[in-house]
Amino acid sequence: MEDFETIAIFNYSYEIVVLKHILDQERIAYFFENEATLSVVPFYSAALGGIKLKVHRNDFEIVQTILDNLNSNLSIV
Repeated sequence: MEDFETIAIFNYSYEIVVLKHILDQERIAYFFENEATLSVVPFYSAALGGIKLKVHRNDFEIVQTILDNLNSNLSIV
């Protein structure tokens, strides 16, 4: 896990549902640091620094493209 680095930070667990599905489909190795803790105690988000998406350095470029596409095409109302 030492080759994994943070590429994005989220405040709430509902923000990562679609992203998890896309990363699984693309077969990209990832993990969300603090996900379990914040799903149980969401008000700890600020104290823990949010839910951190960690990916391998080799996947940074493709994951950044996925994140950019989500930010420009997905709007939650």
